[in-house]
Amino acid sequence: MQFLERILNWGGTRRDIAFLVVSGLALLSSMFHLLPLPFDAAWIAVILCGIPIVLEAVVGLVTALDIKADVLVSMALLASLAIGENFAAGEVAFIMQLGALLEDLTVAKARSGIEKLIHLTPRTARKVEGKSETVIPAQQVHVGDVLRVLPGETVPVDGVILCGQTSINQAVMTGESLPVDKGPGDSVSSGTVNQFGSFDMTAVRVGEDSSIQRMIRLVQSTDAGKAKIVGIADRWATWIVAIALAAAILTGIVTQEPIRAVTILVVFCPCALVLATPTAIMAAIGNATKYGFLVREGDALERLATVSCIAFDKTGTLTRGDLQVTAVKSFHPHMSDSMLYTQAACAEQRSEHPLGKAVVRCHGEEVGISLPPADAFRMLPGRGVEAKTRTHVILVGSQTLFEESGIAILPQAKTAMEQYLHDGCTLILVAIDGSFCGFLALSDTLRADARETIAEIKRTGVVPILLTGDQENAARHMASLLNIREVHSGCLPEDKLRLMDAYQNHSQNVCMIGDGINDAPALKKAHVGIAMGGIGSDIAVDAADIVLVNDEICRLPHLLLLARRMMFTIRCNLTFSMALNFVAIILAITGVLNPVVGALVHNAGSVLVIVNSAFLLFRSTS
Repeated sequence: MQFLERILNWGGTRRDIAFLVVSGLALLSSMFHLLPLPFDAAWIAVILCGIPIVLEAVVGLVTALDIKADVLVSMALLASLAIGENFAAGEVAFIMQLGALLEDLTVAKARSGIEKLIHLTPRTARKVEGKSETVIPAQQVHVGDVLRVLPGETVPVDGVILCGQTSINQAVMTGESLPVDKGPGDSVSSGTVNQFGSFDMTAVRVGEDSSIQRMIRLVQSTDAGKAKIVGIADRWATWIVAIALAAAILTGIVTQEPIRAVTILVVFCPCALVLATPTAIMAAIGNATKYGFLVREGDALERLATVSCIAFDKTGTLTRGDLQVTAVKSFHPHMSDSMLYTQAACAEQRSEHPLGKAVVRCHGEEVGISLPPADAFRMLPGRGVEAKTRTHVILVGSQTLFEESGIAILPQAKTAMEQYLHDGCTLILVAIDGSFCGFLALSDTLRADARETIAEIKRTGVVPILLTGDQENAARHMASLLNIREVHSGCLPEDKLRLMDAYQNHSQNVCMIGDGINDAPALKKAHVGIAMGGIGSDIAVDAADIVLVNDEICRLPHLLLLARRMMFTIRCNLTFSMALNFVAIILAITGVLNPVVGALVHNAGSVLVIVNSAFLLFRSTS
């Protein structure tokens, strides 16, 4: 058996294509006697295409008692050869191998997402002992060790900050668009990135218990647990084989004509049945490609046709994924909103904090005037910045900084601030020469086509769901703008995975759409995973079944409707192929068809199936 398996596994797609080309030419030569060969040219097709089918049938029967469509094909092939119908045997083998090749071409290559995720694991850590600092392998960190993390470095293990102020990019774990300010007593997770400012931390969870390692295990386990759809011909193979054998034996006994029995086996071969699914899938994949989708799993569209819910990650999927200044409010009687905006951007010019950088960038895009120079810049880690110009001292930062500095916030400003905070915005307060002047509100912004996309998805009967690592206020605000009722906020990777299980345990097939590393486990666990290809991480793309290459989410409704149309086409193909088989069987029993004519009838049926599937290539759902 091992020898046979090695033969079956030898070669690849190029070999299969070459064998099919040579076999096709050989069958034409056999039919029209084109080449003066000392043997029937159909034997070339039998050897190149038929032997692999027979070997696979033998391996399946002997090693696993697995009856598939290739068992019936092997019987028909051998029976045809036994009565000298070489062309019929070669034609059946050729059609079946063509169907197998089309099916193989719809299956993606092995993915490398887990390897890339493993590469994110920090390799080293800075261990602090007394006044000395030593770089050690991250695997050698023990619980209770004191570690130091410098600006731009990845946090090596889970822990708690002892001293220092910083801002942590937690997108790898939560997908949050906003960095999170951290100080003494706050927890940090392995794999997250220290934006600026060094800090010391105590190791709490190390090695296999760390957050990044838990995510790796989640991705591995969900990938192993996802079942593949079994081909319709293989699911019905046992019944097809039993009916074909019974019909052939009874016909042979009653008529005493072996050729009729062989003809039944030939016409009962599920050629069109085998082609019904892969041809439709390949045509639908071609259509999806024109709309910017890369289908990486052959059965992804089959699964997509059955989804009842679509779970969206927020940041980078429904939103632009970068911070924008959404409001500027001045409460100084002699200072306009534009003037306040310029003063804040002037103070933030040298800031390394993501919020400060966003203010300067947005000011340049929206206002477009050059900023006056700021002197004596001072960073206040975790709280804000202070800068001096020729005429003013500007303080920009959090509400905590203003309370510490004794700067009073006007009551009417507090009322306005509460509304923006309720909408999930991050606020930057501005004071000039010790007096409160106003604030800036920053948030992620919706994609221009997000609202219409959600509305179109609802019209298809699929329920949209919002899953995000953001705080509840930000999530609820975005959901209200999009008219999404089901919202889950504050989700870590394991939370998203748990929600996938919960929905699917209640017989709801869920499609997950995301772009971040933190979405990878859910993308693999979901019935179908779709990743944003433009802004999405490599790991999210590798975890997904389908990739939206250009990030145009407005194409999603087309993909949903295309998947459903594909399944309708497959059902039509299956119905036609089964009807053709039974009609051909009746004609074979009555002696109207011989093996060669029966094989040609199968050819015609297979061609019609392919033509019907090809219409999917040009179908538009708009």
